[in-house]
Amino acid sequence: MTSHDERVHQQFDPRAAAYLSSNVHASGPDLKAAVALMQSLPHRPARVLDLGCGAGHLSFALSSGADVVTACDPAEGMLATVLQAAHDRNITNIGTTQARAERLPFGDCHFDLVATRYSAHHWGNVPQALLEAARVLADNGHLLVSDVLGPTLPLVDTHLQAMEVLRDPSHVRNYSILEWQTLLAHARFEVEYVKLWPTRIDAATWVERMRTPQDSVAAIRNLQLKAPAEVVRALAFEVDGSFTVQTGLFWAHKAH
Repeated sequence: MTSHDERVHQQFDPRAAAYLSSNVHASGPDLKAAVALMQSLPHRPARVLDLGCGAGHLSFALSSGADVVTACDPAEGMLATVLQAAHDRNITNIGTTQARAERLPFGDCHFDLVATRYSAHHWGNVPQALLEAARVLADNGHLLVSDVLGPTLPLVDTHLQAMEVLRDPSHVRNYSILEWQTLLAHARFEVEYVKLWPTRIDAATWVERMRTPQDSVAAIRNLQLKAPAEVVRALAFEVDGSFTVQTGLFWAHKAH
């Protein structure tokens, strides 16, 4: 029987290059907003942690505004891709650490900014990961979270989560805006800013990036075709199976 951690490695180690070239991950208004929010800080952050860095797009974006960026991910393949891409882009202030979000090998109050993008929906224990983020964050530090949001309507949410798991068995959950606000408050973060964007998911590249088996692709398509009208409208299903979700960005500071 495969554990969740093992499944994460199986899913992402061989697919790092696909995430490096993914348009959804390489660009987007949330990435620009993350840079702007970091630049709004009164002092240049000395140490930034990119938690669940994937192929490193957030690390690359934040590197010009920080002294050192630590790209952290459990998948070795992702970390190797980050280092090679940083070298190719002549970025010299990015280092890597292999670790799970729920158990970080850093000292207390080590980072000025902890940021995570399109990663938290893979974490097995988000409350514990946020507590770890708070622990390693300086007392005046900030947390940035950007991820696909779970729909607030249960009917729509059920369909999206089912599609996500069929496409990627390492998926855990997309959390709603209310769930995120509650999770952050429990970890003693005070939210200063929230922004939402529509994100279109191209069906073909979405399943290709994860090398989703054809029977699972067929199951996703069948789920879409049989979905009730409320789900079709909410997720804006297209003829080819593409759809639209919401990305949410949360900017918070560590409460004393």
